[in-house]
Amino acid sequence: MKNVIIWSMLCLMVVLAGCSKEQNGAAGKPVAREGSQAPDFTLKNLDGQEVRLSSLKGKVVLLNFWATWCPPCREEVPSMVKLNGAMENKPFQMLAVSIDEGGKKAVETYFRESENTLPALLDSDRAVGNIYGITGVPETFIIDMKGVILKKVVGPMDWSNPEVIGYLDGLTKN
Repeated sequence: MKNVIIWSMLCLMVVLAGCSKEQNGAAGKPVAREGSQAPDFTLKNLDGQEVRLSSLKGKVVLLNFWATWCPPCREEVPSMVKLNGAMENKPFQMLAVSIDEGGKKAVETYFRESENTLPALLDSDRAVGNIYGITGVPETFIIDMKGVILKKVVGPMDWSNPEVIGYLDGLTKN
């Protein structure tokens, strides 16, 4: 009986893994690619307000997918906080999209414990993550002022590096 349960669970995991790419475009390629228009979405922030990506045209957007349980994500959060401060009063918007199943509670607990805060959006069902074709976290998309994806960064990064800040600041002047 124990073996039947284990095999059933493994089969279920394989089926569910095969469904994770259902939002891909033609030929199995993610909809969100460098050089393409960023797919629009609407997600709620921690205050319950809806944020729509298309409403941010005219700003450079750093769209970061992360989770509170992800050690590399937790490592990069302080540098994202510094970047967000360095870009204050510029046409720039950071969107830290949490894929935590625990949703708002998990994110608020993490921010309280870490004493960090970011403009967080909630994607607990990973619908937006699927549209963007993320394969893990952290993954970040840099979107220009016209809504075009310029870069996709897979894995953690030091977002407070002066060269990174200079690059993003330069994009706000175009």
